[in-house]
Amino acid sequence: MLLLALDTATPAVTAALHDGDSVVAESSRVDARRHGELLLPAVDEALKEAGRTLADVTGVVVGVGPGPYTGLRVGLVTAATFASALGVPVHGLCTLDGLAYASGLTEPFVVATDARRKEVYWARYDDFRTRTTEPSVDRPADIAEQIAGLPVVGAGALLYPEAFPDARGPEHQSAAALAARAAEVLAEGGEFLDPLPLYLRRPDAQVPKNYKVVTPK
Repeated sequence: MLLLALDTATPAVTAALHDGDSVVAESSRVDARRHGELLLPAVDEALKEAGRTLADVTGVVVGVGPGPYTGLRVGLVTAATFASALGVPVHGLCTLDGLAYASGLTEPFVVATDARRKEVYWARYDDFRTRTTEPSVDRPADIAEQIAGLPVVGAGALLYPEAFPDARGPEHQSAAALAARAAEVLAEGGEFLDPLPLYLRRPDAQVPKNYKVVTPK
C-alpha cells in the first residue's frame, strides 16, 4: 500500500506518503496565496524523498475542509485527477481531523483554523481520534464561553488568544497526520467522507444581482 495524502484547505500546502506502516515522506509549505503553484512540486518532492513514483500510489487521501473556496478546491481537484489517472480510490477526511490527530491529545479539546472575516472553522474532540461535533464557522467571541477551559489546537488559537487562552500545537495542517489517520481507518474498515468540498459558507465571489443587460443592435 502507498497512500498519497494532500491538503490545501489551510495556508499549509502539504503532501505526504504512507506505506501502511508509517509515513515515508512529507513536503509542506505555508503560503496562503500559492496553493496551485506549490502543490504539485510538494507531491514531486515527497515522491523523490521516498524513492517512489506516482505509479506506486494505491490510494489518494485529501482534506475536504472546511476551508476557503479557492485554496480548498486546488487539493480536491488535484486528488480527483490523480485518482482518475491512476485508477485508484480517493478518500476524503475532514481537515480538522488531521490537526486533531497530529496533536496527540487524549483529553477533550478543540481544533480551530483561520476562516478569515474574523472567524474560525472549528470542532470539538474527545481525543485525537474522536470528533464529537460537526465542523462549524463562528466568531471566536461567540464560542469562547461554550469551549471555556478546553485546549485549542491550530492557527485559530494563536490568532485569537483572548478567546482561546490555552493554545496548543500544531499550528498548521500536516498531510503526514492525515495519511496516518487514513491508514488507520482503512485498517479498521472504517468509512471516509466523499471527496467533496466542505465550505460551510458561500464563496466571496458572487454573480451581481443587478447587472446591466447589453443587447446587440
